[in-house]
Amino acid sequence: MSGKVEKTENANEVKIEVTVEASKFDEAIKKVYFQSAKYFNIPGFRKGKAPIQIVEKYYGKEIFYEDAFNEVAPKALEDAVIENKLEVVSRPDIEVTQIGKGQDLIFTAVMQTKPEVKLGKYKGIEIKKIEYNVTDEDIKQELSNMQERNSRLITVEDKPVESGNTAVIDFEGFVDDKAFEGGKGENYDLEIGSNTFIPGFEDQIIGMKVDEERDIKVKFPEEYFSKDLAGKDATFKVKLHEIKKKELPKLDDEFAKDVSEFDTLEDLKKDIKEKQEKANAERAKYETEDAAIKAICEDMKVEIPSGMVETEVENMLKDIESRLSYQGLKLDQYFKMMGKTEEEVKKEYEPQAIDAIKSRLALEAVVKAEKIEATDKEIDEKLEEMAKNYGKKADELKQNENIKNYIKQGIESEKAVEFLVKNAKMK
Repeated sequence: MSGKVEKTENANEVKIEVTVEASKFDEAIKKVYFQSAKYFNIPGFRKGKAPIQIVEKYYGKEIFYEDAFNEVAPKALEDAVIENKLEVVSRPDIEVTQIGKGQDLIFTAVMQTKPEVKLGKYKGIEIKKIEYNVTDEDIKQELSNMQERNSRLITVEDKPVESGNTAVIDFEGFVDDKAFEGGKGENYDLEIGSNTFIPGFEDQIIGMKVDEERDIKVKFPEEYFSKDLAGKDATFKVKLHEIKKKELPKLDDEFAKDVSEFDTLEDLKKDIKEKQEKANAERAKYETEDAAIKAICEDMKVEIPSGMVETEVENMLKDIESRLSYQGLKLDQYFKMMGKTEEEVKKEYEPQAIDAIKSRLALEAVVKAEKIEATDKEIDEKLEEMAKNYGKKADELKQNENIKNYIKQGIESEKAVEFLVKNAKMK
């Protein structure tokens, strides 16, 4: 196998000419013949027993070329990429220039490569100092949230529905006097003021009494996810079964004992403050690091290949698909709910993908410029932590060079961020 590399007229793009020896290609032809012989039914031979020469004569000598190509080409291309120390960031555009039995296989692959980064100023960059202080109002709000989480609903007997109440209702929606799919519910708990229903719906529940029936008229928003309903006038027939209101627990020492490991309300407040200070410190650290990365990205020069962007967007969609699977949804359903095509969603994610790529490339450039390295000890510690989190054996992960390299790059990126912040000027 041999591979010749030349740059194309496009930036960050190369063309590799790969040659696979005739003997290897002929071996691949024989291999795919034996794998597929059972499918050939030729007169005069038992099914699958016709010699390769007869099969080629009957179906044409090119019958095995495509499968033989797929047998040898991927490995040959991978070897050529490694041999020429290329960092490829796109799928190859393949063109076969010579193929045939008894001949060298020759094909070309056009691919985009990782771009060169020219860092601007990265030492002594100016970023705004970020701090978040915990106020008495923050603690009060958290206590209020805890009250809400520990509230109970009690039935209201003698009053109509008020904002903040929970109304237990039956409802059915109609557009043009026809019931529509998904517009019906029974004994549904609707918190008035939660804005979970169509705008205007909850407001018209206010004032209803138990066992009262009412027609509620609303208009679906123009941007509603269902195109069949978007912008349409609708009428909901509603019956009220029950009214409930929240009863909040009193804020005292007994409350603290019930909801925490503390005996007094003051101790609970102190714990809330400590946790919020820790969370604020983490938030400030993240935002400071993000500001530092953005600052060096703005001052660096790089041409990002389209293949990198496409791959990044695809990875983002795979991440969304993974999260949707936990909700029992599929990606095409997500597109439908958004009222957009896959291509439209991909286009929307491109700016975010470009920012993510720029950040990675910038940090890699800082790592290279400052000769930042991850130690074996740091890598081993991270691998052991990963093994523990995923129920794996650390030794198994240590044998996987891809995982080790991923961990190494992560550690070095973290060190690069720390370097940027440490050397930044806070204003």
